[in-house]
Formats: sequence, C-alpha cells, structure tokens
Amino acid sequence: MANELIGPEKVRITSLLRPAEETNLDSLFNDSKQPPTKMNQKETKLKKPAKTLWDLRKDLEEPQFSPNALGILAKRYLAKEEGEENETPKDLLVRVAWTIAKTEELYGQNAAEILEISQKFYELMARLEFFPNSPTLRGAGRRIHQLAACFVVPIEDSMEGIFEALKNTALIHKGGGGTGFSFGRLRPHGDKVGSTGGVAGGPLSFMRIFDTMSHEVMQGGVRVGANMGILPVWHPDIEKWIDAKIDGKSFLNFNLSVAVSNDFMDKIAKNEEFDLINPRTKKATGKLRAGDIFERICTNAWKNGDPGMIFIDKINEHNPTPALGEIESTNPCGEQPLLPYESCNLGSINLARMIKNHDINWPRLRQVTHLAVRFMDNIIDANRYFVPEIEKMTKGNRKIGLGVMGFADLLAELGIAYNSPEAIKLAEKIMKFIREEGFKASADLAKTRGPFPNIKQSIYRHQTPLRNATITTIAPTGTLSLLGGCTGGIEPFFAIVVKKKSIWKQDGTAELEQIYVNPTFEKIAKREGFYSPELMNKIAATNSIQSLSEIPAKIRRVFVTAHDIEPAWHIKMQAAFQKYTDNAVSKTINFPNSATVADIKKAYLLAYKLNCKGLTVYRDGSRENQPLATAKSEAGKEEEAEKVMASGAVKIVPRERPDVVRGFTYRIKTAYGKLYVTINDDENGQPFEIFSHLGKAGGF
Repeated sequence: MANELIGPEKVRITSLLRPAEETNLDSLFNDSKQPPTKMNQKETKLKKPAKTLWDLRKDLEEPQFSPNALGILAKRYLAKEEGEENETPKDLLVRVAWTIAKTEELYGQNAAEILEISQKFYELMARLEFFPNSPTLRGAGRRIHQLAACFVVPIEDSMEGIFEALKNTALIHKGGGGTGFSFGRLRPHGDKVGSTGGVAGGPLSFMRIFDTMSHEVMQGGVRVGANMGILPVWHPDIEKWIDAKIDGKSFLNFNLSVAVSNDFMDKIAKNEEFDLINPRTKKATGKLRAGDIFERICTNAWKNGDPGMIFIDKINEHNPTPALGEIESTNPCGEQPLLPYESCNLGSINLARMIKNHDINWPRLRQVTHLAVRFMDNIIDANRYFVPEIEKMTKGNRKIGLGVMGFADLLAELGIAYNSPEAIKLAEKIMKFIREEGFKASADLAKTRGPFPNIKQSIYRHQTPLRNATITTIAPTGTLSLLGGCTGGIEPFFAIVVKKKSIWKQDGTAELEQIYVNPTFEKIAKREGFYSPELMNKIAATNSIQSLSEIPAKIRRVFVTAHDIEPAWHIKMQAAFQKYTDNAVSKTINFPNSATVADIKKAYLLAYKLNCKGLTVYRDGSRENQPLATAKSEAGKEEEAEKVMASGAVKIVPRERPDVVRGFTYRIKTAYGKLYVTINDDENGQPFEIFSHLGKAGGF
C-alpha cells in the first residue's frame, strides 16, 4: 500500500556568516569557553542490550502531547492502513528517530552509537523541544519517504521545459513538499512563438495550469499543494501579475510575490522610470514608473494580502554559492530562498521548552541546537528524491533551515512584552546564539563527514569547513507549533482566548461553543490567582485583555496580541531575527481593518531599510476566508447573518456535490461490532459529507 510502514530492519538509507554585524568564523570555532557538544555528553543511558530503537519502545518516556496535538497527529501524521490507525504517537516518534539515526551507518557509526543517537532524537521530540518539518514526521520510514519541505523548480521558456517543471512539481506535491517558482524566464503575453507562428500566453496562463494541478494532486495526501509564484518587477507582464489575485477567486493555491531590486527601491521615492525587459530577447520593451508600480502593489496587498514583495538583491547578497547561479525564488512561505532544483528541510526549536528557573536554559538550548543540526543533516541522506537534479543540488549544498517557535510563550514566561526594546534585544541574542552554535555543530560534522561538496564554489572556501551551506531559517511552523503546544514561529499571540462554535443546528445557529485558552496564559492566570471561566468568556468576547482591570497590569502588558501591536514592532522583530538568520524569516505583519494603503507603503519601506529579505502584510478581514479570525472581527458578520436567517430571506439548500471527493474511513470498535465512518472533505479540506456503516448491526 502507498503508506505501508517499512520495518526498522528495512530502512534504506546547508548560511552565510554575513549579518549586519560581521562574525569571525575561525574565532567562533576556537572559542575554548564553549567546546562543541560531544556525542558522549550526559544523556539517556541504554538500559539493556538492543538492536533497534523499537526494542526499547516500552522503556522510552511517553511523549508530552496535549489532547489537541493528539487529534492533529491522528488526522495528519499517524500511519494508517485501510482507515485504521496503525501507530501511536510514540510509534511515530520512534519511527522518525530510528529512520533518521540509521543514516549514521554511512559515516561509520556502529550499532550502539546509532542506537544512542536515535534515543536522543526521540527525546528531542517526545519532550516537545524540537520537531523536523511535517514531511519528515509523515514520511520517514514509510514508502514515499520524501522528507524535505521546501523546493524551487525552474521553469524554462519552452513547452518541454514548462511541462517538465509541471511533472516535477506533481511528484514533489505527492510527497508532501511545497514548491516555489520564478516565472520570469517565460516570454510575455502576446510575444511571438517561433515554432508555431502564434503568440505566447505569458506567465499567468501557464501558472494557471500549475494551480489546477496543485488542486488535483494533494500535498502528501493531506492538503492541496502549496506554491510560491514570483515575477521580477522588470517583466513586461508585471502589471497583470500584480492584479492576478484581486478577484479573490484566482490562483488560490499560490502565494504571489514581486521580486524587486535595490535599483527599483531607490527609484520609488522619485517615481523614476525603469525598463521592462523581454526575457526572450533581453531587450527593453517599455518603461514604467517605480512609484506607480509600488502604489499598485501596496493597494492590492491592502485589499487581500497579495502580492508580497521579496528583496531579491538582498537575498543574493547572502547567497552562499553565487558561483552556482542566482537565487530566483523562495519556498511557499518565503523563508527559504533556494537555487533552481534545490530543496531544504526545516526544523524548529521550541523556545517555550527552553526555560529553567524563570530564565533561558542556555546549556540545554546549546545541546538541542547541536542535536537538531545533526538530525537535519541526516535527513538529507535519509530522504528519497523523485527528481535527479534536485538530489544532486541538495546533496551538493546540504542546506538546512533551523529555526524557532514558541517565542511569544518564552517572552510571556519571562515577563517581557513583545512590543518592547527588551524583546527585540532578546530576539537578537537568542538567534545569534543558535546561529553560532549551529555553525559549530556543522563544523563538527564536517570534520567527520566532510564539508558540503560545493564548498569550493562557495563563500566558505577559505574559511573553517562547514557541513551545510546554510544553517538557520525562521519558518511559520503552523502545525508543528500545535504539536509543540506553543505559538507559531516568532509570531506574537494571535488571541488569548478563542471561542469555537461547533455542532450546528438546521437554522444555522451553533448548539455548542467551546473556549480555548492559551496554555501559557492559563498557567500564569492560575498561578497569579485571577483565573475564572467567567473571565475567559469575557476575554473571548473582547479579543484583548488590555482594557480588563481585573487582570494585573503587568500581565496585560505581557500578553499583547498581534492586533494590539503596531506594525512597526512586527517589522522590527522580523529584522531582529533576520540579522542572525542565514536564509530568511517568515512572518505576517498584521494590520487592523482600518489601516490605509499609506500604512502598507510605510511597512514595505521600513522592512527594506531594516534589511529584511521580504515582507508579507495582512489587513484584518481583507479576505473572505482568513485562516485565523478573532471573535470581534467576525462578530459583525455573524450578527448580520443571524438577522438574515431570522428574516426568512434565505433558505438553507444542499451544496452541489463534486463527482470526486477525498477523505478517510475510520474503523471504530463498538459494543455492537465495528463501526465504519467515512469523512470526505471539500476542496478547502473541510468536512463535506459523512457516511457510517455498522458491520454487525444485530445488536440493536
């Protein structure tokens, strides 16, 4: 079967040290005060002779997943066969840890050493201290076995090149990866096609094919494929590109960005003209004013969040292998710039778990960083590659992207407000520490495994050899943060208390409402003695605690939400992490619904000034189906909907059923036999229909 487990005995078995402040690489590795972490460091001892981690399964500590995390694991990660869960959360972590540790055979580790490192990998995940990206959790040790999250696929200006890219993208999505593309090589709309005598459809016409394919080939069998589409600002179709998603219905499987140069940014203030270049002829075809195009980008971003902007020259200034080519695109969320045919696996340290005695546990953070780098380097060898060109480039540069999550939880535990100079300073300190320790770990691996093969074509050719061309990345960690019970990436709290409605009546009203309280806030509220169910309901209604006098001022100051924070603080935080991040930082810059286009402009200009590599903005309520919404932002919509329903002006009618829907069948043991429940999802991944069948119905 497609997701059959591979038994333990059958498993077959890379940034630039140039932030705003230079770092001396050799002095970093010669720091006698902080020796590199060793494999024989104090950790779990083997309790009995064993051949594999599966032999020790019963003796391993239980994972610390919350009930919410267990539900996510069951739906998205646990290996299933014919709708039945074949593995427990502990089994999943054993499967991943053992599969990734087994690659150490390639570097001469013996059976005992492999078993020891597999236990350490297991403990990282069981204690919720670190998780690799979702494809590794889902795929390690299973038949598909694609473990990387981020890919960039080049699209050449030929029919053969376009459809080769389409095929490669389908294979990547099937394995659970996300893809980024630059459509800048394609000739513009209306340009001549020599082989047929016709005219070209342009980048948007071909991107529509990729969008349709992504909808049909689910990403790892779990969700619709994610894509990033990028067009350089000099392309003749740039105005069409900027307007591509303005209707809110087109290219739903794509994030769109405009790649802007330093020259373009310099021309904005004076509204000077820049040339449009036909990529086929390399000749200028016209001119546009930079200020006008910038206005158009910001206006559309104000309307619905697309397109974003990436500062492509800043990205290439930090390209560790410029001799191999220029970076043209990023992964779907923008945090991982990659060369054509390059992939990268990501991982995140849970900062909420790096606290001891009301302070950061720096020794443990060092240990986790070193183990995480080893874990992620192993993933490159354990991975199955569907495209030979991607395998060659990925193993040549061995890029990894180690980041963080739970930063807002850490700040709250330390009593620091997100929107404060103290938080900015701490962000820089933490990321600088992780980056330096990550480079030490990579250098340690290079001593025993060798540096990344393309090092002679990199900026590191005359420096201390590294195993990986890049080390650090800040990813959004949407689902991983739910598994870790923490906030996503470096984002602030979205809401302190969320009210979720479920079990809907036929008249469209909710029969059941559930309150979800942020775990860190709940813990502190109970510790400080002001917790009550009534207060939680009150917070859910207001979506902010800033005006609630019953909550101590020191707590209100710390628990600010995304919409309590001025956009400039969001950008300053992104810049603080970017300063010591090799790749890029994924972060959403939240704006209130009342924000203006001028506010969006200021944000982009500030991000460029502070050396961010790109920016994504979102104005609350500007999309009909935004992924997260507070009760306050939805209250007006709900009230209006209830009035319409009560008036009898509309009636509930069945939705039209597509010819093909996807879902899972679950087998549940009951007192009356086995109950089979099939839940099929719609095109948005939401439940559409439910069927149930009792195998032995005689008991009723």
